Amino acid sequence: MARLPRLTVPGYPHHIIQRGNNRQAIFAATADYETLLAMLDEHARKLDVAIHSYVLMSNHFHLLATPETTEGIPQMMQAVGRRYVRYFNQRQARTGTLWEGRYRSTLIQAERYLLACMVYIDLNPVRAGMEISPAAYPWSSHAHYVGLRSDKLITPHPLYWELGNTPFSREAAYGQLVASGISNQQQSALTDSALRGWALGEADYVADLQRRTERRVSRGQAGRPTLKRQ
Repeated sequence: MARLPRLTVPGYPHHIIQRGNNRQAIFAATADYETLLAMLDEHARKLDVAIHSYVLMSNHFHLLATPETTEGIPQMMQAVGRRYVRYFNQRQARTGTLWEGRYRSTLIQAERYLLACMVYIDLNPVRAGMEISPAAYPWSSHAHYVGLRSDKLITPHPLYWELGNTPFSREAAYGQLVASGISNQQQSALTDSALRGWALGEADYVADLQRRTERRVSRGQAGRPTLKRQ
């Protein structure tokens, strides 16, 4: 069965996952993380893609981003992917592929899942046993959102601004969201939707999204089971 084209719709948040081939490491030194972030920043600006959240893990990375055009995310990921492979292969004196095929992505309903997706992304290093708290991990956007550093790559989504009327109140509110975590059900839904390419949202959201694209957005009936709010 032919695989579906990626689901990409301007103005909607997209959760993106890119894995290393056979789960191999895609970073070998601090400079590698810095280089990939610089490439993402360059191409996101050039292609009008707002990156809301990210984490770079040892063998994969996650992005949460909203494009202004249909081609913004595909062109960004293609350009960054190709450039980074050339860079990494040259530094490591290696040849061949680095990525596990094409990147995976889907759309998520902002009002329902955007903040949960940000928390999910921030907690990746904790779930992997790499750090005891997301603030201790240097290669994610978490520190930006809790006021520990300013990250030029990040464009906060409007829903983040609604967390408080001052920077301190927003940072405190977001820190509390991360401390509270997400349910296993939410975690599975966020992972599976991105890997399978089906839109994640309530029935009305999925139905509205389907009217905006010819690409099928759900496996069967529009929508997914409602997840329990925390």
